[in-house]
Amino acid sequence: MGTTLQGQADARLWNRLLALHARVEHRLGTVLQRQHGLGLSEYRALALLAEAADGELRMQDLAGGLGLNQSSVTRLVGRLNDAGFVYRDLCPDDKRGVYTVVTEAGRERYRQARPAYEEALTAMLDEAEEASEMLGEARRRCADAAEAAAGAEERPGE
Repeated sequence: MGTTLQGQADARLWNRLLALHARVEHRLGTVLQRQHGLGLSEYRALALLAEAADGELRMQDLAGGLGLNQSSVTRLVGRLNDAGFVYRDLCPDDKRGVYTVVTEAGRERYRQARPAYEEALTAMLDEAEEASEMLGEARRRCADAAEAAAGAEERPGE
């Protein structure tokens, strides 16, 4: 069973999106680390917590929001706790449930880092859009040339 042209085009598009995602994530991580001493996951955790009701989330909800497994989010929260940006709190209704709560220092670090994150993200997406527009124009020109060539082949005696 062969692959379809659409399937091949979709695979190329998906690979380009993954490459763009990797470049954007790398740039965002670099900006946050250099300017604010935060890793990308740490920033995103602070963002989720700062924007959550009462500034707290259950650990499994934080893990889900970040796309991390329980072990990774536990280590992440440990780093944020050590930095004074969050603390852990037991769920009053379920003593097995653990909440992560953002501190005022965590909210402040998020507020400080947010403009750098947003500026870097916008710049990367603008660059990608410019590259995509150039690619789109090149594709249109190739399609026009191919169409013109096909038309000329159909009319060889003219």
